[in-house]
Amino acid sequence: MTFGVFIHRSDSIYNDSPAERYQFPPQYLGRIEQCVGDWIIYLEPSKVKDTRGYFAVAKVQQVIPDPSAPGMYLAIIEPGTYLDFATPVPFRGPDGIMELGVLNEAGGISGRAQSAVRPLSPSDFYRIVDAGLREEAPLLPRVDEAADQNVVREERATFDFGMPVERQRMLTSRTVRDRVFRRVVLRAYDERCAITGLKLINGGGRAEAEAAHIQPVEANGPDVVGNGIALSGTVHWLFDRGLISLDDDLSILVSRHANDPDSINSLINRSGRALPPLRPGDRPHPHFLKWHRDNCFKL
Repeated sequence: MTFGVFIHRSDSIYNDSPAERYQFPPQYLGRIEQCVGDWIIYLEPSKVKDTRGYFAVAKVQQVIPDPSAPGMYLAIIEPGTYLDFATPVPFRGPDGIMELGVLNEAGGISGRAQSAVRPLSPSDFYRIVDAGLREEAPLLPRVDEAADQNVVREERATFDFGMPVERQRMLTSRTVRDRVFRRVVLRAYDERCAITGLKLINGGGRAEAEAAHIQPVEANGPDVVGNGIALSGTVHWLFDRGLISLDDDLSILVSRHANDPDSINSLINRSGRALPPLRPGDRPHPHFLKWHRDNCFKL
């Protein structure tokens, strides 16, 4: 087993879904098979406009032939392991190239950097992960930690990863994942509730908005920004209980079972649609929105 780098771009011609699968041609089969059972880091190439660089980590569960595309393969991502970085890591950081394994003996970038799939040394892996999960200015929750354990909250303490084994355990820690997920989702929506349109930050820097999973973690919903939406506390409560939902075009749906629909409608911004995130690639994915309508929304 070995760590690896998988190059992915949102406009990829491949049938990729980073939290679920990575499609690839046979020339990369040997390299990806070596990653089975271990962690990989996703990299968006520098030629992509507003590239995120190294943007997420995930664990490869198995490799199978793609049943829908003869001659192609799928790297299946272990459920619950995909995690967007709190802070995307540039390929070339302030101190130089983050992935030292792509440098040649002269210190220049070698041809290895052009490979869509490549092995990653443990030192490079932990360097990139540490940078990706570091938060220099953490977003604080709107209330203290004690309130509601079902809401994604944050702690004031910074990450402390310690030894490599502990670092890998941290990647699957629910506390860490909730904290990073909140950071990623609130950043995507500029800390603004997508339903009300309000961006409220108190004097202590605490954001009123919360990060909601569209398909809950308990129902195998992944910690990916496309499965998240920023909601105020009241709206989050309504969303989780199926009193509101979203159509694929982000039109806001109000349940007929709501006992006070007029009050709910008064919370909705004038457009009648959820405000989209700043980056088009971060929009709620139709797959998760359909899951919410089918399994949570009270028609």
